[in-house]
Amino acid sequence: MKTITVSAAVIIRTTSDGTKEVFATQRGYGEYKDWWEFPGGKIESGESPEVCITREIKEELATEVKAEKVLGTIEYDYPAFHLTMHCILCSIVSGKLELLEHENARWLTKETLKSVNWLPADELILDKVAMILCSKNS
Repeated sequence: MKTITVSAAVIIRTTSDGTKEVFATQRGYGEYKDWWEFPGGKIESGESPEVCITREIKEELATEVKAEKVLGTIEYDYPAFHLTMHCILCSIVSGKLELLEHENARWLTKETLKSVNWLPADELILDKVAMILCSKNS
Protein backbone atom coordinates (compact mmCIF):
# COMPACT_ATOMS: atom_id res chain seq x y z
CA MET A 1 0.00 0.00 0.00
CA LYS A 2 1.26 3.45 -0.91
CA THR A 3 2.18 5.72 2.02
CA ILE A 4 1.55 9.46 1.92
CA THR A 5 3.30 11.61 4.53
CA VAL A 6 1.83 15.01 5.32
CA SER A 7 1.95 17.84 7.84
CA ALA A 8 -1.26 19.34 9.22
CA ALA A 9 -1.53 22.73 10.91
CA VAL A 10 -3.43 22.98 14.18
CA ILE A 11 -3.76 26.76 14.25
CA ILE A 12 -5.00 28.09 17.59
CA ARG A 13 -6.07 31.63 18.43
CA THR A 14 -7.48 33.25 21.54
CA THR A 15 -10.42 35.63 21.07
CA SER A 16 -10.82 38.93 22.93
CA ASP A 17 -12.98 37.22 25.56
CA GLY A 18 -10.31 34.56 26.19
CA THR A 19 -11.98 31.72 24.25
CA LYS A 20 -9.58 29.48 22.36
CA GLU A 21 -10.44 28.43 18.80
CA VAL A 22 -8.88 26.12 16.21
CA PHE A 23 -8.94 26.69 12.45
CA ALA A 24 -10.53 23.98 10.28
CA THR A 25 -10.88 23.85 6.50
CA GLN A 26 -13.34 22.08 4.22
CA ARG A 27 -11.96 20.23 1.20
CA GLY A 28 -13.20 21.56 -2.12
CA TYR A 29 -11.97 18.72 -4.34
CA GLY A 30 -11.24 15.01 -4.62
CA GLU A 31 -12.71 11.87 -3.16
CA TYR A 32 -13.17 13.52 0.25
CA LYS A 33 -14.70 16.78 -1.05
CA ASP A 34 -16.75 18.59 1.62
CA TRP A 35 -15.03 16.76 4.52
CA TRP A 36 -13.24 18.88 7.13
CA GLU A 37 -9.53 18.75 7.93
CA PHE A 38 -6.63 20.58 9.46
CA PRO A 39 -4.95 22.36 6.54
CA GLY A 40 -1.59 21.21 5.25
CA GLY A 41 -0.07 18.96 2.64
CA LYS A 42 2.54 16.50 1.49
CA ILE A 43 6.06 16.66 2.85
CA GLU A 44 8.56 17.11 0.02
CA SER A 45 11.87 15.29 -0.19
CA GLY A 46 14.36 16.68 2.35
CA GLU A 47 11.71 18.72 4.19
CA SER A 48 11.00 18.48 7.90
CA PRO A 49 7.33 18.43 8.98
CA GLU A 50 7.79 21.95 10.40
CA VAL A 51 9.26 23.38 7.18
CA CYS A 52 6.51 21.64 5.20
CA ILE A 53 3.69 23.16 7.23
CA THR A 54 5.02 26.71 6.94
CA ARG A 55 5.32 26.26 3.14
CA GLU A 56 1.90 24.62 2.75
CA ILE A 57 0.02 27.23 4.79
CA LYS A 58 1.68 30.00 2.79
CA GLU A 59 0.63 28.26 -0.47
CA GLU A 60 -2.91 27.28 0.59
CA LEU A 61 -3.91 30.18 2.84
CA ALA A 62 -1.52 33.05 2.01
CA THR A 63 -0.53 33.16 5.67
CA GLU A 64 2.78 32.83 7.48
CA VAL A 65 2.67 30.53 10.50
CA LYS A 66 5.22 29.53 13.10
CA ALA A 67 5.46 25.80 13.81
CA GLU A 68 5.39 25.69 17.63
CA LYS A 69 5.52 21.93 18.35
CA VAL A 70 4.43 18.55 17.06
CA LEU A 71 1.22 17.52 18.83
CA GLY A 72 1.33 13.98 17.52
CA THR A 73 1.73 11.78 14.47
CA ILE A 74 -1.35 9.97 13.19
CA GLU A 75 -1.10 6.71 11.26
CA TYR A 76 -4.29 5.86 9.34
CA ASP A 77 -5.18 3.40 6.59
CA TYR A 78 -7.53 4.86 3.99
CA PRO A 79 -8.79 2.37 1.36
CA ALA A 80 -6.26 3.48 -1.29
CA PHE A 81 -3.25 4.51 0.84
CA HIS A 82 -1.65 4.69 4.28
CA LEU A 83 -1.45 8.20 5.74
CA THR A 84 1.25 9.42 8.11
CA MET A 85 0.14 12.84 9.36
CA HIS A 86 2.34 15.05 11.54
CA CYS A 87 -0.02 17.38 13.44
CA ILE A 88 1.77 20.60 14.30
CA LEU A 89 0.59 23.29 16.67
CA CYS A 90 0.97 26.61 14.82
CA SER A 91 0.54 30.30 15.51
CA ILE A 92 -0.14 32.98 12.93
CA VAL A 93 2.79 35.32 12.23
CA SER A 94 1.14 37.34 9.43
CA GLY A 95 -1.69 37.06 6.91
CA LYS A 96 -5.47 36.59 6.99
CA LEU A 97 -5.99 32.87 6.17
CA GLU A 98 -7.33 33.39 2.63
CA LEU A 99 -8.99 30.28 1.16
CA LEU A 100 -6.97 29.62 -2.01
CA GLU A 101 -7.72 25.87 -2.24
CA HIS A 102 -10.45 25.10 0.30
CA GLU A 103 -14.20 25.42 -0.04
CA ASN A 104 -14.88 26.79 3.43
CA ALA A 105 -13.27 27.37 6.82
CA ARG A 106 -14.38 27.82 10.41
CA TRP A 107 -12.90 28.69 13.77
CA LEU A 108 -14.12 26.01 16.18
CA THR A 109 -14.28 26.13 19.97
CA LYS A 110 -14.15 23.14 22.31
CA GLU A 111 -17.97 23.14 22.16
CA THR A 112 -18.16 23.15 18.34
CA LEU A 113 -15.04 21.06 17.60
CA LYS A 114 -17.03 17.95 16.69
CA SER A 115 -19.79 19.80 14.82
CA VAL A 116 -18.18 19.28 11.40
CA ASN A 117 -17.64 16.11 9.36
CA TRP A 118 -13.92 15.52 10.00
CA LEU A 119 -11.80 13.27 7.81
CA PRO A 120 -11.19 9.97 9.68
CA ALA A 121 -7.46 10.59 10.24
CA ASP A 122 -8.05 14.13 11.52
CA GLU A 123 -10.60 12.82 14.03
CA LEU A 124 -7.81 10.93 15.77
CA ILE A 125 -6.10 14.14 17.00
CA LEU A 126 -9.32 15.90 18.15
CA ASP A 127 -8.99 14.83 21.81
CA LYS A 128 -5.54 16.47 22.02
CA VAL A 129 -6.88 19.59 20.28
CA ALA A 130 -9.82 19.71 22.73
CA MET A 131 -7.36 19.61 25.65
CA ILE A 132 -5.51 22.63 24.19
CA LEU A 133 -8.79 24.50 23.67
CA CYS A 134 -9.65 23.88 27.36
CA SER A 135 -6.25 24.87 28.71
CA LYS A 136 -5.38 28.28 30.10
CA ASN A 137 -2.14 28.50 28.08
CA SER A 138 -1.26 26.86 24.75
